[in-house]
Amino acid sequence: MSGIWRQVLAAYTTDQHNERDREQLLALGAAELAHARSSEGSPATAEDVQHIALQEFGLLLGITQARTALRERRTRHG
Repeated sequence: MSGIWRQVLAAYTTDQHNERDREQLLALGAAELAHARSSEGSPATAEDVQHIALQEFGLLLGITQARTALRERRTRHG
C-alpha cells in the first residue's frame, strides 16, 4: 500500500487527523481514484473528484477543494 493510501485510510478510519487535514487527505484520495478511473483521452475533472468523494468517503467537497486535490495529485505524480 502506498504512502498516500495509508494516510487516506487513517483519515477515513481514525481520529488521528484534525478535520481540515482529514478532508484534504480524503480529497486527495478521491483525486487519485478519479485519475485511476478516467480514460486516457479524458482526464479526471473536479466534478469527478466531488462525485467520488461523496460516493466513496461520504464527503461533500466544494469545487475549489476538488480542484486543489487534482492539482496536488498532478504535482505529486509529475
